[in-house]
Amino acid sequence: MATEQTARRVTRRRVRTRANLLDAAFQVFAAKGFGRVSIEEVCEAAGYSRGAFYSNFDSLDELFFALYRQRADLIARQVADALAGDGPDLDVPASVDRVTEVLLLDLDWLLVKTDFLVHAARDPAVAQSLLEHRSRLRAAIADRLARARGHTPLPAVLGDADAAARAVVAAYDGVTTQLLLDKDVDGARAWLKQLLTALLTDGSDPRTHS
Repeated sequence: MATEQTARRVTRRRVRTRANLLDAAFQVFAAKGFGRVSIEEVCEAAGYSRGAFYSNFDSLDELFFALYRQRADLIARQVADALAGDGPDLDVPASVDRVTEVLLLDLDWLLVKTDFLVHAARDPAVAQSLLEHRSRLRAAIADRLARARGHTPLPAVLGDADAAARAVVAAYDGVTTQLLLDKDVDGARAWLKQLLTALLTDGSDPRTHS
């Protein structure tokens, strides 16, 4: 029994250490940029030794990818949860409102994500992992669009639900790129809302009509 309790304590401590390293790395990467950060700086920000780092990660690249995966999965859950409230039908403007209200539009995250994208573009293995994450996000959106009943068909120019999901992700990418430059979070949310409504309908919001 004592051995089991000790093992559980060690596991909890390890989980906590890993989480603290990821949180500290996020702050350091956002402030300085990937490629300008050392393992020592991450350890110092987290209050741990290099030994604690290497007991959780083999390299700074591995930590960076774990950080990206953590945030990307959070965004995928936000989108899925926002779309899950519609039941069998899909009220596109209402769904767009929910998604854009909860969607993570954090400037520090966008800086880290952009660094990761550049890093992935130079490393085929990392690029493949990033493509897989983006594919899962698109699949969640496409599945919701494909299962929806009782809403107007998608604009013909988009083709099927998968193509529409690609357009949604592309719109998010474009709006967040602008956000990195002008730092206008409220403006980005409003523009993303308008853009997604226009993409997924004929551009009009039926709630504005009597």
